[in-house]
Amino acid sequence: MSALSSAVGPGSLVLRYLPAALSALVAAGFATLVPTIADYNVMRVSWPWIPGLGVELSFLIDGLSLTFALLITGIGAIVFAYSASYFKGHPKLVRLLVLLVLFEISMLGLVLADNLILMFVFWELTTITSFLLVGFDHEQESARNKALQALLVTGAGGLALLAGILLLGIVGGTYEASTLPLVADTIKEHSLYLPILTLFLLGAFTKSAQFPFHFWLPNAMAAPTPVSAYLHSATMVKAGVYLLARMTPTLGGTEPWLWSLTIVGGVTAVIGSIWALRQTDLKLALAHTTVMALGTITMFLGGAAPIALTAAATFLVVHAFYKAALFLTVGMLDKKAGSREIDALGGLALPMWRTWIIASLAALSMAGFPPFLGFVGKELKYEGALAVASEPLLVVTFAVLANAMMVAIAAAVAIKPFYGRRRSLAEQPADPPFAMWIGPAFLAIGGLIFGLAPDLVGSALINPTATVMSGDLVAKQFKLWHGVNVPLMLSILTFIIGIVLYFNLARIRAALTRLDQRGIWTAEHGYDRALTGLKAIATGQTRVIQPGRLTHYLFWTTATLAALLWSALIAGGFAVLPQAGRMPTLIEWTMLALAGFGAIATAATTSSLLAILALGLLGGTVAAIFVLYGAIDVAMTQLLVETLFVVIVAVALLKLPRLAPTTGARIRWRHLGLAGALGTGTTLTLFAVLSVDLDRRVSDFFEVTSVPEAFGRNIVNVILVDFRALDTLGEIAVVVIAALGVLALLRSRMLTAAEDRR
Repeated sequence: MSALSSAVGPGSLVLRYLPAALSALVAAGFATLVPTIADYNVMRVSWPWIPGLGVELSFLIDGLSLTFALLITGIGAIVFAYSASYFKGHPKLVRLLVLLVLFEISMLGLVLADNLILMFVFWELTTITSFLLVGFDHEQESARNKALQALLVTGAGGLALLAGILLLGIVGGTYEASTLPLVADTIKEHSLYLPILTLFLLGAFTKSAQFPFHFWLPNAMAAPTPVSAYLHSATMVKAGVYLLARMTPTLGGTEPWLWSLTIVGGVTAVIGSIWALRQTDLKLALAHTTVMALGTITMFLGGAAPIALTAAATFLVVHAFYKAALFLTVGMLDKKAGSREIDALGGLALPMWRTWIIASLAALSMAGFPPFLGFVGKELKYEGALAVASEPLLVVTFAVLANAMMVAIAAAVAIKPFYGRRRSLAEQPADPPFAMWIGPAFLAIGGLIFGLAPDLVGSALINPTATVMSGDLVAKQFKLWHGVNVPLMLSILTFIIGIVLYFNLARIRAALTRLDQRGIWTAEHGYDRALTGLKAIATGQTRVIQPGRLTHYLFWTTATLAALLWSALIAGGFAVLPQAGRMPTLIEWTMLALAGFGAIATAATTSSLLAILALGLLGGTVAAIFVLYGAIDVAMTQLLVETLFVVIVAVALLKLPRLAPTTGARIRWRHLGLAGALGTGTTLTLFAVLSVDLDRRVSDFFEVTSVPEAFGRNIVNVILVDFRALDTLGEIAVVVIAALGVLALLRSRMLTAAEDRR
C-alpha cells in the first residue's frame, strides 16, 4: 500500500507528468484530423442547449480552430512537463497543474466553440483561470495587484464583447460563427454595425493587449515562468486575435475595420518593441515582444488581401514556436544560472551548452534569419504589407520598425547571457534536467525543420486557416526562397537596422530609462488614476450611504424606490385618479382604518415593542383583506409570517440591552412622510393599472404551459420552481448565506463568552 501511495501521491512521478501525457494524447488526436482539414473540410457537432434562445452546444473544427487547438495542446504538453520538473518539490505543484489543465480546457472550448454564447462562457473561464495563474504567488502583494489588473482589464472587455454578441445575434439572426458570414452584408449595412464592431474590438483589444490596453500583459509576468510561456505563446493573449480572425468574414472588409486594426495593431507593435529595448529582465523583454507580435497579427488581420491574412496566420504559428522556446529558456537560466537579468549573466555557452543551442535556434527564428520558419513568416509579412491597398507605406513602416527591434532583442537573448566573461549568481551553472530542456529543444528545432520545408505546415494548417479568415480559397505556395524581390530587400534592411540597434542597446536603454524617469504619461498611469478615482468614489459613497445604521439603509433604499416610482408616474402621465365606482363596504372601511392606524403607529412610536406590535396589526389586517377577497393560501402565508416575525422579534428584544434612543420626533416624521409618499405612489400605480385593459399574454402563457411543460397545476408553484428556478435558487442562496452569517456570529459570541468565563 505504501508503495502505491508513493507512486500516485502528490509528489509522485506519475501525478506530476500525467497532465503532460494527457495533453500530448489530445494533441495527437487533433493531429489525426490534419489531413481532413488540409483538404479544406469542416467538422461540426451540436446539441440543443437553450433552444428558446437559439443557443446550442455547437463545436467546429476548421483550419483556424485546429491550428489553435494543436498549439494549445502541443505547447501545453511541453509546458506541463516543464512545470513538473521546474516546480519539483514545490508544495503547490498540484495546484498549479490543476489550474493549467483548467486553463487549457477553457482555451480549447473557446477556439472550438461555434456558438458565440458558448464561446463567451469559455472566454470568461480563461479570464478567471488566468487571474488565478497570474496571482499564483498570492503571498506577494505585487502578484495580487497584477492579477487584479489583468482581471479588471480583460473582464471589462469581456462585458463589452457579451453586449456585442447579443447585438450581433439580433441583427444576424443566429449566434453560430460559421453561419454569420452568410449574412455578413446584412450585418455591415445595418445601423448597429458600428456599435457591434466597437464592442467586439474592445473585447479583442483588451484580451490581446492592444493599445491602449497593452500594459497589463507585461505586468502579468508576476506569474511563474512556465505559466508566462503558456499564456504568451499559444493561449490567453492570442484569444483576442483568434476572435478577430474568426469574425473577419463577418465584420471585416470595411473601412472602420481596416483603419481600426491597422492603426491600433501598428502602434501596439511599435510600442511593444520600443519598451522591449528598455528591459534588463529577459522575461519582461520577451513579454513586450509578445505585445509587438500581437500588434503585428492584428495589423495584418485588418487587411482584406488574402496574402495579408496568410501572413497573419503564418506569424501566429511562428510566434508560438519561438516565444514558448525562449520563455522556457529564460526559465532555465533563472533556475540554473540564478538570474534572468541580462547584466548579471554571461559566458554560459559551455556550462549550459544545451540551453545556449536552444536559445540560439529560437532567437534566430525570432529575428527572421534563414533558413528558419521565422524568415518565411517575415517575408510573408512584408509581402502582405505591400498588398494592403489603402496604406501599404504605413503598414510597411510599422512592420520594418517592429521587426528591426525584434532582431535586437533576439540578439540580446541569444548572445548576452552566453558570451563574454563568466557571470552567474549560481556557483556551478549547468543545464537543467531532461524534462525541462527537451520541450524547448523540440520547439526550437521545429522552427528550423518547418523553415527548411515550410510547405509542411503551410499547406496543412496555414492555408486552411487563411481560407477561414478570408472566406475564399487560399492556396499559397510556401517556399524558403522566393528570389530577389522587395520583401527580401526589406528583410535585409531589417537586419541592418536591428544589428545597429543591438550594438547601441545600452545607449537606447539609458535614453528610454531617462524618459521613463521623467514621468512620461502612459496608459498604465491612466489605469492607475482611474482605479484610484473609482476607489475614492466608492469610499465617499460608502461614507454617505453606509454609516452603519440599519434605519439609514432602509430609509434611503425605500426613498430611491419611491423616487423611481413617482418619476415613472409623472413622466408617463399615469398619475390619474380612477373613475368613480362602488363605495367601500363597512368591513372594507374597517380594514383600511386598522391598516392605516398600524402604519402610522409603526412610524410614529419611539417604542420598539409598540412598533413591532403595530406592524403585526398591519400585517394581520392585510391577511384579513386577502381572506375577504378569497386568497386563502396567500392569507395563511401572510398570517404565519407576521405572527412568527412578531414573536421572534419580541423575544429578541427581551435579550437585547437597553439602549438610549438615538432618533427623535423629526426623524420619525421623515419616515412617516416617506411611507406616505411610497404608499400614495403605489396606490396611484395600481389605479393606473386598473384603468387600462389587462394584458393577459403572460398569464395565458403560464396557464397553457404549466401542465404540459412543467407538469404542475399550481401555477404559482410552477412559476417559482420551474420558470423562475434560478431566481428562486438565488433567493434560497441568500437565505442560506444569511443563516451561515448568523451562525458564525453566534459561534463567535459563544467562544467569546467561554473565554471570558475562563
